Amino acid sequence: MKKIFIITPVLLLVFILYSCNKKKDSVDDKTNSKTKVGLVFDIGGRGDKSFNDAAFQGLERAKQDLGIEFEVIDPGDGADRESALRKLASKNDIGLVFAVGFIFTEDITTVAKDFPNKKFGCIDYTVNPENEIPENLAALEFKEEEGSFLVGAIAGLLTKTNKVGFLGGMESALIKKFENGYIKGVNYVNPDCKVLVGYVSVSADGFKNPGKGKEISLSQYSNGADIIYHASGLSGLGLFEAAREERKLSIGVDLDQYNEAPGFVLTSMTKQVDEIIYQTIRDFLDDKFTGGVKTLGLKEKGVNYVYDKNNEKLIPKDVREKVEEIRSKIISNEIIIN
Repeated sequence: MKKIFIITPVLLLVFILYSCNKKKDSVDDKTNSKTKVGLVFDIGGRGDKSFNDAAFQGLERAKQDLGIEFEVIDPGDGADRESALRKLASKNDIGLVFAVGFIFTEDITTVAKDFPNKKFGCIDYTVNPENEIPENLAALEFKEEEGSFLVGAIAGLLTKTNKVGFLGGMESALIKKFENGYIKGVNYVNPDCKVLVGYVSVSADGFKNPGKGKEISLSQYSNGADIIYHASGLSGLGLFEAAREERKLSIGVDLDQYNEAPGFVLTSMTKQVDEIIYQTIRDFLDDKFTGGVKTLGLKEKGVNYVYDKNNEKLIPKDVREKVEEIRSKIISNEIIIN
């Protein structure tokens, strides 16, 4: 006897709904929030050949290696930071949003609380023990003072005038870490060396004013400094222009900035911003993302200085060996940078 199956209207409706849901799931699998990352640049934006460009390199590497897509926003003068973060967080296909720079600290904390189902990461997040960091927010810090100590030691060992300079962008707690580490590194190897210090501004505009950066650098060179280290974002391009004109040495920051003034860039203090972006994306994709503070220093290879074929002739072997000895002492806590 043949069995006859009768599809009732109710069964037909169930079948249709099931098919639609399966189709929707299939589409979502291809465009879900695991495949796209958002990022809002710091003041100075992409093209600063420093901090922001390092973050972008991390995104591009993740796209190539991990298959993600990304969307970026440049907020210009920074007035629309919160709205830019909200715009990215509101998109269904974006599951992880980065903010690049300490000036985002308050804004990204607020947005992370408003979007508890999304993940967030902030480079150079300013940690305040009195304020709780949302569980879905990774506060990504670097021990800039450690890398700055090393390039300060290089400057202190190589100066011929016993005067070196420091150019800061915005006068702030973060940039003071660069300044403090640099001065202590200089004085560790050369107690008699004087460090000239200048800041572009007390506001975030200090990170995007190459003209002012050049003016301060020329002043320091004319006052005897023969090596200047900058932590000033786009404003640092003014330092390199001054170094070329005065035929004196400079020290870059965040990325290897040798190509900005070949022959006049002694070294660069690098922060592995690209690496921490990449690692955070990888953890997110592997469901290993964790919020809270993550700090990278010399021990974690989060900061370093450049020594390669481009600048090895500028840094003698004995200086290189001395600096590497100092690195070991910092990692072992024999040298404490307060």
